[in-house]
Amino acid sequence: MAAPRKTIGDIAKAAGVSKGAVSYALNGKPGVSDATRQRILAIARDLGWHPSSAARALSDGRTGVLGLIVDRPARTLGIESFFMQLISGIEATLSARDVGLLLQVTDDQEKEMAAYRQWWAQRRVDGVILVDLRRDDPRVPLLEQLGMPCVVIGGPEGLGTLPGIWSDDTGAVTEVVEYLAALGHRRIARVAGLPGLYHTALRDRGVAATAERLGLPEVATVYADYTGEEGARMTRALLSRRPMPTAVIYDNDVMAVAGVAVAHEMGVDIPRELSVVAWDDSPLCQLVHPQLSAVSRDIAAYGSHAAERLLEIVDGTSSATAQDATPRLVPRGSTAPPTGQD
Repeated sequence: MAAPRKTIGDIAKAAGVSKGAVSYALNGKPGVSDATRQRILAIARDLGWHPSSAARALSDGRTGVLGLIVDRPARTLGIESFFMQLISGIEATLSARDVGLLLQVTDDQEKEMAAYRQWWAQRRVDGVILVDLRRDDPRVPLLEQLGMPCVVIGGPEGLGTLPGIWSDDTGAVTEVVEYLAALGHRRIARVAGLPGLYHTALRDRGVAATAERLGLPEVATVYADYTGEEGARMTRALLSRRPMPTAVIYDNDVMAVAGVAVAHEMGVDIPRELSVVAWDDSPLCQLVHPQLSAVSRDIAAYGSHAAERLLEIVDGTSSATAQDATPRLVPRGSTAPPTGQD
């Protein structure tokens, strides 16, 4: 059986003072001498006493908890390396500050928005990190109306008055298309993510502008849901076209690995007949053969930076939007000049 949690009463008994004196000492308020304060603090440490989140909320209005809601099917999160790395970075920063993370997975946006209203009404969190920014996102005006401290992972457009932290998806996908064109590819396709997401639109825009600038035929883009099943289905459709593309860009690593499997199944050689570029350079990209060229970024650091910014906002020291590091292309064995392209 776990030992009972130590209370202010236990500290007062051990120190031979009143509960009021202990409260003054623990909360840094006047009413006790410096010597008594130090003695009480030492006893509290020895007893392993920690303030409860409820007590903290009563004393300074803080819960010591930040919130994160992911509106994706739960089945996709188990294989989506982006969110696992993002959450690990958030947790690393919060745990160092003794701040908790309240994580919730929803299956539609209305439930997500209802959760924000409930969390703020019940003062369950001090602020939230908003992910998967959408075009004309109704969550933005809701959070503005609630006045809930928030950092959006995304931008720089579509943020309203909310602060965000973002990376240059347009610049990254431009680098990929330029690289493939330099290798000699002219028939390029892309298996994109969910079409309603803002970063998908930014990548769409970057691909189209770069293809036009380089005089490439229009890049064939199909949309999927980031799962291996959808990635495989879309790849099968693309490789069944005549003429088929000689290069495919995938909006995440899971779909890219599934695409490689489909290419092998259909007898398409990588990279001689098909070059493949993945996004989010997880260990998956180096576990397949050939290893995948990928757009690489430190996703854990991205999450850590978002958590740091939200803590600053909660503390009232910052509210500015910031650009994070730009993802960079890492070429590996899955890309090469095309053979036999007319």
